[in-house]
Amino acid sequence: MSVLAPEKTAPARAIRLRPRPEPQSFEEERLHRKQRLAATFRLFGRYGFDQGLAGHVTARDPEFPDRFWINPLSVHFSQIKASDLQLVDHEGNILIGDKPINQAGFTIHSAIHRERPDVIAAAHTHSTYGKAFSTLGIELAPLTQDACAFYEDHAVFDPFSGVVLNDDEGDRLARTLGQRKALILQNHGLLTVGPTVEAAAWWFLAMDNAAQTQLLAQAAGETRPIAPDIARLTASQVGTHQGGYYSFQPLWDWITAAEPELLD
Repeated sequence: MSVLAPEKTAPARAIRLRPRPEPQSFEEERLHRKQRLAATFRLFGRYGFDQGLAGHVTARDPEFPDRFWINPLSVHFSQIKASDLQLVDHEGNILIGDKPINQAGFTIHSAIHRERPDVIAAAHTHSTYGKAFSTLGIELAPLTQDACAFYEDHAVFDPFSGVVLNDDEGDRLARTLGQRKALILQNHGLLTVGPTVEAAAWWFLAMDNAAQTQLLAQAAGETRPIAPDIARLTASQVGTHQGGYYSFQPLWDWITAAEPELLD
């Protein structure tokens, strides 16, 4: 009986994550941000993050950093295209677009973009698990590897004081956020920010998932959090904004293949 020699196999291909090429103009960068913003709304619609007129994601304009793009109030997340996005300034003037915008969304995002020049995008919706978790008035615990992405990098905005419609409340929210990448708005929901639209969008998805996981775990019984030193190490491995950017790429490929009209 002969023994067959093992077949030679081709060497494993290295996984190549796509780095972001440098934009060649403001127009190119603007289109990039608007298309990723539209893709974010389509994804959020599929995840069920739409809630009537609530919810908003913004992207700072690359040429005019005191202006940002935001979704119109009257278009469902699942139908938003890049051309639907509206440009507003910090005074609330709609410079491009002819539809109303969410006033609370303007107040929150204007304060964040004004206070944090490093923030390109910010995301807030009334997702079910985010709302449920926000009623606990606590931070996310490092219960899983994924939850560690937010370890020592988020805070609780407390107390709830109604819809954020005045500048003082928006400024208090921005101060509570500080240099972190996320907030739990007590009795309200979640908010995430990032130096790219991709990172801000991914962190919102990841944070809502972490909230859901913690709610399930605590309902099942006593939890065993990850030790602080390990949680801190894991945060440095899975909580970078570059990692958030790359984690968004498969979702971008999926949603643009399924709904290419969002790019219009």
